Amino acid sequence: MSSACGRHRCGQEAAQIGSARALRPQDFAFPSYRDHGVAWCRGVDPTLLLGIFRGSEMSGWDPHEHNLALPAIIIGAQTLHATGYAMSLSLEGLVGSGDPERDAAAIAYFGDGATSEGDVNEALDWASVYQAPVVFLCQNNHYAISAPTARQTRVPIAQRGDGFGVPGVRVDGNDVLACLAVTEVALQRARDGQGPTLIEAVTYRMGAHTTSDDPSRYRDAAEVEAWKAKDAIDRIRVLLEAEGTEPDFFTALDHEADELGARLREFCQQIADPDLAQWFDRVFVETPPELEQQRDEYVAWRSSLEVPA
Repeated sequence: MSSACGRHRCGQEAAQIGSARALRPQDFAFPSYRDHGVAWCRGVDPTLLLGIFRGSEMSGWDPHEHNLALPAIIIGAQTLHATGYAMSLSLEGLVGSGDPERDAAAIAYFGDGATSEGDVNEALDWASVYQAPVVFLCQNNHYAISAPTARQTRVPIAQRGDGFGVPGVRVDGNDVLACLAVTEVALQRARDGQGPTLIEAVTYRMGAHTTSDDPSRYRDAAEVEAWKAKDAIDRIRVLLEAEGTEPDFFTALDHEADELGARLREFCQQIADPDLAQWFDRVFVETPPELEQQRDEYVAWRSSLEVPA
């Protein structure tokens, strides 16, 4: 990430990049719909994300190629997916052998709002009971959609793991190196067969939750300005400059970011509308008769709207 991206910063870059860089090739990540930084670290071209969000593609990449699941839209569901996958790692003997190229773990990414969902609590319970090799990484950006964390929990999110027997740790989510270090330890615990860990990365969402959101309704400008001073990208830049990184490095990085932004905008504008009829054939491996009938009815209705040449 570069300083040129400042006007587009989400505020959660450090939590995503730092934790994702702790993953080994055999580890499997289960992201939410915001974790583009994780996809980047797993080698997924950003253009492959666009079709999913435009609704023109069912998926953008082969999850097995990148060991990255498709982003979960249902809030918190990915924690159950990660737990189930982690349990299978244990059953297949891919945990605790001491072989760094063999032992594997799973990691699930979610926000503070997801911790109020039953899925997350169920996942913590199952992971604890079965000592599943999974890391739960919560990016606590303070507001879920608009509800402050104080209205979601009376204790820090990291402490909520105690009730399930899952150790928790709180980390500065705007410190990329701290996120890297904490996640490395948690993942290694999982690979060694010591079970799950809950990480609470305390960060802040700099922008609106969605394009229809007005964050000024539930938080004040002074709070936002205070968090701008803790910006993850600015902090790592200060560190790199203090260690003698040449200015040309940052100039080149800014240029790379600008080129990437231009490529993504151009690609997004060229995405073709999908053939909606194909979705009927992608619900089940073998399309049942009732779906075939619905597909045929849709195609007939669509054809009736076409204007003769």
